[in-house]
Amino acid sequence: MTTATLKAEEKVVRKGFIGTVKSSGMNKSIVVDIVTSKPERIYKKYIKHTKRVMAHDERNEASPGDKVSIVECRPISKRKCWRLVEVIERATRRSSEATA
Repeated sequence: MTTATLKAEEKVVRKGFIGTVKSSGMNKSIVVDIVTSKPERIYKKYIKHTKRVMAHDERNEASPGDKVSIVECRPISKRKCWRLVEVIERATRRSSEATA
């Protein structure tokens, strides 16, 4: 096989995470917090690590507090290289926010 056919047959493996939307004030962009927990080396206590990334939201469908699934993609801008796949769970709204 040639290298061209090998490249065509390879499947790209992309990283995917589930996180919480922290901000959606920008047009077609959201800020997502990804929380992972890893054990500390000596004491084996689990420590939470939070990573904040910007993701591309084509339809502006996510709002703050939503649980979303994001996947790695090509760089869209200087800080955006993640894309929104789906909104898993909508955030619950308070009655005061719903009337305002």
